[in-house]
Amino acid sequence: MIKNKKTGQIIVISAPSGAGKGTIIKHLLENNKKSLWLSVSATSRAPREGEQEGINYCYLTKEEFEKRIKENYFLEYTKYADNYYGTPKKYIKEKINQGIDVILEIEIEGAMNIKKLIPEALFIFIMPPSMKELIKRLKMRGTEDNEKIMKRFHEAYKEINEVTKYNYVVVNDEIDNAVNKIEAIIKAEKCRVDRIEEVYLDTKEEEIHELIMNGNFDNRGIGEKME
Repeated sequence: MIKNKKTGQIIVISAPSGAGKGTIIKHLLENNKKSLWLSVSATSRAPREGEQEGINYCYLTKEEFEKRIKENYFLEYTKYADNYYGTPKKYIKEKINQGIDVILEIEIEGAMNIKKLIPEALFIFIMPPSMKELIKRLKMRGTEDNEKIMKRFHEAYKEINEVTKYNYVVVNDEIDNAVNKIEAIIKAEKCRVDRIEEVYLDTKEEEIHELIMNGNFDNRGIGEKME
């Protein structure tokens, strides 16, 4: 019998701005309500149109964020595009111990901080289908001027070169396809040898001897003795 570890795993998902990781994570959570939990990051940036407190991010002022840094509130934090982003420690350990997988939706620098702290975590990078498509998505948001879009594009270009630091890369060419791939990755990780708690044979030596000498096997199952 093989017994897998009952603890959950930390799944770090990163992507360049505009690659669609937020939409992908939303679908993952809808499909796996009992087995996946999203740790909501904190940020010092202002909410975009349609974003909600406690769902997309926990929104803090720069002063509030820096105060919580001093209070050791974050598992990790980083500064990206002139704003702070951080992962609160609260609830993560509790969910992992309950066997629930925890998704961390964080930027690359934050992901590398997590990798130093928790190297056994699962790291997935979401890639846009092309840089042209990435620019199109950034412009379609309608939330930033051309100067900010150009800055995000250059940052995305640098980030994509960091993909080799991740375990897996998934191209977000079509949402359902990307979600299916990530779900397959998560399932495959559950079968890794280093996640197996114990491996043992549940048949004793004397039972093996009895089966070899006198046992008859049919389609009722191995080890069932015919009368």
